[in-house]
Amino acid sequence: MPRRRQSHGLERVLGAPALFATAYGNVGSSIYYALGLTAGIALGLTPIVFIISGLIFAATAATYAEGTVRYPEAGGSSSFARHAFNELVSFGAAWAQMLNYVITVAISVIFVPHYLSIFWEPLRTNPWDIVVGIVLTWVLVAINIIGIQEAARLNITLAVIDFATQLMLVVLGFFLIFSPHVLWSNIHFGVAPTWSAFLLAIPVAMIAYTGIETVSNLAEEARDPVRSIPRAISWVAIAVFAIYFTLPFIALSAMPVHHTANGYQTQLGQDPPHGFKNDPVLGLVENLGLHGPVLSVAKVYVGILAATILFIATNAGVIGASRITYAMSSYRQLPEVFRRLHPRLKTPALALLVFGGIGPTMFLLSGQVDFLGRMYAFGAMLSFTIAHLSIIALRVKHRDSELEWRARPNLRFRGINWPLFAIVGVFGTGLAWLVVIQQDAPTRYAGLGWLAAGFVFYPLYRRSKHLPLATTTRAPVPLGPALALEYRSILVPIVSGAASSEAVEVAAQLATERAGRIVLLRVIVVPLELPLDAAAAIAETYGVRSVERVVRARQAGRAIVEEAERRGSEIIVLGAPRYMHRAIFGHTVDYVLKHAPCRVMVAAGKRAA
Repeated sequence: MPRRRQSHGLERVLGAPALFATAYGNVGSSIYYALGLTAGIALGLTPIVFIISGLIFAATAATYAEGTVRYPEAGGSSSFARHAFNELVSFGAAWAQMLNYVITVAISVIFVPHYLSIFWEPLRTNPWDIVVGIVLTWVLVAINIIGIQEAARLNITLAVIDFATQLMLVVLGFFLIFSPHVLWSNIHFGVAPTWSAFLLAIPVAMIAYTGIETVSNLAEEARDPVRSIPRAISWVAIAVFAIYFTLPFIALSAMPVHHTANGYQTQLGQDPPHGFKNDPVLGLVENLGLHGPVLSVAKVYVGILAATILFIATNAGVIGASRITYAMSSYRQLPEVFRRLHPRLKTPALALLVFGGIGPTMFLLSGQVDFLGRMYAFGAMLSFTIAHLSIIALRVKHRDSELEWRARPNLRFRGINWPLFAIVGVFGTGLAWLVVIQQDAPTRYAGLGWLAAGFVFYPLYRRSKHLPLATTTRAPVPLGPALALEYRSILVPIVSGAASSEAVEVAAQLATERAGRIVLLRVIVVPLELPLDAAAAIAETYGVRSVERVVRARQAGRAIVEEAERRGSEIIVLGAPRYMHRAIFGHTVDYVLKHAPCRVMVAAGKRAA
């Protein structure tokens, strides 16, 4: 078997368990802060708010699973929007994602010292939570510069332990303190909370579902995206439902809503020292009915575990910020310098420093967890809405395309499989985004200001490079032995002569580096000297998946271009030996070079060389 060359792209090292652990590091960890932030707004309706946001999350998870399998590249909703609309919409989604990751890092890491306050009380509040949070952020930036594989390995065991602990708290709570009567008495419809507060709490509760973009942005590093990405997302959805549909009921039974001089309040959503907004799960443990040494041990265990899993969530946010930056610079949305990888570690070091370190540090200086939560809701709801719209548009735009994996449920109408999950999701996330803008002035101005800054920079940068705003343009790829292999969907037309064998071998080497797939296309207009099964055998020696397709056409070049468009191929690899007294490559290759919707690589035969 030929020796694999060194790739200059992001390495494919992550399987479904690592993807799940990275995502659950965000989603599972968010209970440690989302519970308190949401309860402070929703009061007795907190469980209902989490159920509604969970249903929206289910629709969003399906959208991201299909979109990421279709386009397994860093970018998430930005990548979907690029293929469904244009580069300008893609930038808007990417810039919203950038806000999400910066806020995810800040809000996760500032809660780490809150749970470590079991050892030193001042860590629950400013300024010590800010100081410790900034230090931990930069520690994680250093870890990720070393490499993604090292950082991902940290997640798996701890994510499983965290999930088991949360289930244990649910079980204990149902046996010790769960009370339907208390839960019913917590509810004061239209008063505590008001209907406007109830609506605002729904997008704030969506902070509990931050891991989906993380899986999408790690797609380029997944070993087998078609299998591992839907599997990881489904695992996350199941785990999240098991916790968020149960734990809020226990927490409101332990810390019910009371009428005070300041109105209706619950300790779960009050600021310290009287409440547990900064460490709601520790508050649950303290009010679980445990006593003596058992209570002390439980508090230490939960405090350490929560701090650890929040540390993992911060790590996932740092990863996401760097990967979306890498993707944006690859498509000329940001300067190409952010795309450059460390020559030995192969990680986007500058992107990690700027957007994984400096950006979150600036937000951490505010120390306002409520503001951070609402800012996340602003960016996430916008990003999710674009993702849903993109999947709907892709189903219409490519109604006849072959999908390796399709999310459900769908409705077949007028030749289109309409994605019902995306349609439901776009209404949920779109309305939630409008609620945040309408009800919270600081978030409205800060969020719109963030978008305005991006849309001022983007046209200035694109014009400085003489690039149109809405046209997709990839950054230059180094040629020669140091070729940056970034292709996953490769089309190889099979024509006469040994050139096709060489083209298949080149394509297989490209696909091997990026764990991609090649489509072997036979156009029945030329003599066939290389059977498809022989070409597939070449691909198999590289461990590459291949798809065989036969088409009839009057003109081979046109058939190749149409197939590339239909499949959304990222590169066409053509075998083209040169002969005397002919065109440089031949009419078919010339036609493909002029009309192809993607990059074309010509593997010239040895006789030509």
